[in-house]
Amino acid sequence: ADVEALNRETFAGKADVTKLSYHAYAYVRNDYALLTAGSALGRNCGPLLISARPISPDDVRGGSLRIAIPGVYTTANFLFGLAFPEATNRTPLVFSEIEGALLDGRFDAGVIIHENRFTYQDKGLHRIVDLGEFWEAQTGTPIPLGAIAIRRSLPDDVKQKVNRIVRRSVEYAFAHRAASLPYVRAHAQEMDEAVMYKHIDLYVNDFSVDLGADGTRAVNTMFDKALALNLVPASSAPLFV
Repeated sequence: ADVEALNRETFAGKADVTKLSYHAYAYVRNDYALLTAGSALGRNCGPLLISARPISPDDVRGGSLRIAIPGVYTTANFLFGLAFPEATNRTPLVFSEIEGALLDGRFDAGVIIHENRFTYQDKGLHRIVDLGEFWEAQTGTPIPLGAIAIRRSLPDDVKQKVNRIVRRSVEYAFAHRAASLPYVRAHAQEMDEAVMYKHIDLYVNDFSVDLGADGTRAVNTMFDKALALNLVPASSAPLFV
């Protein structure tokens, strides 16, 4: 499902194990713990703020522009809010509809994620700001985008087993690169194989196998900053399984 749909299903407690945005996780932290495997983190892979006509960052800060976002609880919207807190006129769309909405003139600017990062220029759209670059300049850490969470009420040995299975799955995918291609092709918005592999190479990396010290620090930095700015609910529950 679209990531914002997964976020909202997690809020409703529908899944025992699910992918969700790191931003959304802040709202279910008391009920779910994060796996250390399966995450999407990285550098130079953040969401982009784009437009159909040239627009400056100062224009965005003015607060009057109509902004399309790929979901209220996505990390993309969280990063946009950090960069442009004045720009509150935001409307959530399914991520794959944002480019078309800009070309139709329904919105002045939009935040794009996933494979649209590789295709927007081909459609004559313009980049305003790389929100990932903004995050990295502010924190020096990789960008935490998506995570795998598991229900806290499950037994600890089950949580650890699921974490190991997800890690082995990612390791297998690295070792057998073509094995997942039919599944990826069936669900990709952009069907060009080169674009699909660019998407995989950007978002699936060593952090997806295990967060490690750098990934853990990046996640902690995100939640520390969000809590300090009162952007998410406070919680003392430990982040990870």
